[in-house]
Amino acid sequence: MSDHLVTREHGATKGRFVIRRGEEEAELTYSITTPTLIIADHTGVPDSFRGTGAGLALVEALVAAARRDGFKVVPLCPFVNATRKKHPDWADVFV
Repeated sequence: MSDHLVTREHGATKGRFVIRRGEEEAELTYSITTPTLIIADHTGVPDSFRGTGAGLALVEALVAAARRDGFKVVPLCPFVNATRKKHPDWADVFV
């Protein structure tokens, strides 16, 4: 885990994991298809966050939430998909 503070905003049909630094935000957004399945659809990291591990921290927060809350993740976002391939120990979370 990184030292980034990741918060979660969770709605009825959509949500996101966010890291804030001043006025800027890095985010991983998702769509809720069922109570046990979400689609990770986008990760956006501003240039000022690049190289800090912010993207990885967002995916780690997603994986932790999936395990804690009992949902699976469809990795539609190319960054989430590429990152999960580097972590075979996350296979229980992704479909």
